[in-house]
Amino acid sequence: MQLVLWDIDHTLIATQGVGRQIFGECFEQVTGQVMKEQAAVDGMTEPVIFRETAKLHGLDSDRALFESFARCSAERHQLRGAELLNRGRALPGAAACLDAVAELPGVAQSVVTGNVRPVAEIKLGVFGLDAHIQWSYGAYGEDDDERAELVRIAIQRARQGLGVPIAAADVLLVGDTPADVAAGLANDVQVLAVASGRTSADELREAGATIVAADLQDPQVLLHALGRA
Repeated sequence: MQLVLWDIDHTLIATQGVGRQIFGECFEQVTGQVMKEQAAVDGMTEPVIFRETAKLHGLDSDRALFESFARCSAERHQLRGAELLNRGRALPGAAACLDAVAELPGVAQSVVTGNVRPVAEIKLGVFGLDAHIQWSYGAYGEDDDERAELVRIAIQRARQGLGVPIAAADVLLVGDTPADVAAGLANDVQVLAVASGRTSADELREAGATIVAADLQDPQVLLHALGRA
């Protein structure tokens, strides 16, 4: 059994600013302060982004405050699904790659994302990219602050859910940031790094990605990484 773990933002989709607007709205709702700046987001989990953004505004935050923020975020993403669809986009090749993997026997697909699970489900659902995702095997922002730990959690959930052993060598992580690469390497899994976000192909190679691609427009890159080309 093989397992493909997908990052979401800038790997499969781009929200084109809608996500940041929702973050700001929910930050103001739960803290009472207008968000003047947002902490770095690339490769970070949502609890970390929220905590670091709060610090930038001189605020302390706790788990309860983040959970209030997460509920607001899920509600706003649901309400603004049509806007997300109109302004955002599925990245080129994302649907074709998900479909191509789904046709392979003995391969499961899920996600490793800094988003909380309800937001992850909404984001992929809006763009019709959720059909092949086995959500119960994934790992999400509420599960841990560290992306490397999310990869470990997802692999363990897939093993338990499928009832079969999954070796690290049979896991492929697909992401767009050095944080994705580091998380994969920390778990001894292959990383297909896609330069579809804000990190260049050269930077992803330097980070240690197993395979680097400019985008997902050629499913053969993914199939090759799985040894199925």
